Amino acid sequence: MSIRRDRRHDDPSDADLVRGLKRKHPIAQRLFVEQYQHVVFGLCLRMLGHRQDAEDVAQDSLIRALSGVHGFDGNRPLRPWILRIAANRCRTALANRRRRPALLEVPESIVDHRRPRFDSDGLAGELDRAIARLKPKLRLAFTLFEEQGLPYEEIAVVMKCPLGSVKTWIHRARARLATDLTRRGVRC
Repeated sequence: MSIRRDRRHDDPSDADLVRGLKRKHPIAQRLFVEQYQHVVFGLCLRMLGHRQDAEDVAQDSLIRALSGVHGFDGNRPLRPWILRIAANRCRTALANRRRRPALLEVPESIVDHRRPRFDSDGLAGELDRAIARLKPKLRLAFTLFEEQGLPYEEIAVVMKCPLGSVKTWIHRARARLATDLTRRGVRC
C-alpha cells in the first residue's frame, strides 16, 4: 500500500489515510492513531478533568472511529469527524458520571485554611480549574477553538450546531473565565 504523506507535516493526506483505513491496512491504522491520539486525549482530558476517564474515552473514541470509518466520506477532513466522536463520547461519560452517587464532601471544619490561595502551578492551574468549571458545551467550544485551533465552521460541524451558537459559546466562555479568574484574585 502506498500512503502519500503531506509534504508540510510528513503526515498522509486524509483521503489516503481513509482509503488505507477502509482497507484495514495496519500501517494506516497505526498512522491514524499516532496522528490523532494526542488531539483526542487532550480534548477528553479537558472535557472530563480526570486522566483515567480521559484515557478510557479517548481510546473508545479512536476504536469507534476505526470501526466506523467505512461510512466516512473520504473527501471530508478527518479531524472534525474524530473530534465529534470524542466530544460525543465525553458527553456520554459526563452524563453517566452525573448518575453515579456523589462522593462524600469534606466537612468545612477539616479544611486547612492556612493553605496559600494559589497552588504551586499558579496561573496555569487557576485557568485549568476555571475551564473545568465551565458548562460542558462552553468548555467544548472553547477547547476546540483555543486549544485545538479549529475554526468556527469546523467547531459547528463537531458540535452539530449553528455557526452563531459556536461564536456565542466561545464569547460566553471567555467572559465567564475572565469573571471567574478575577473573582479568585487573578489578574487577566
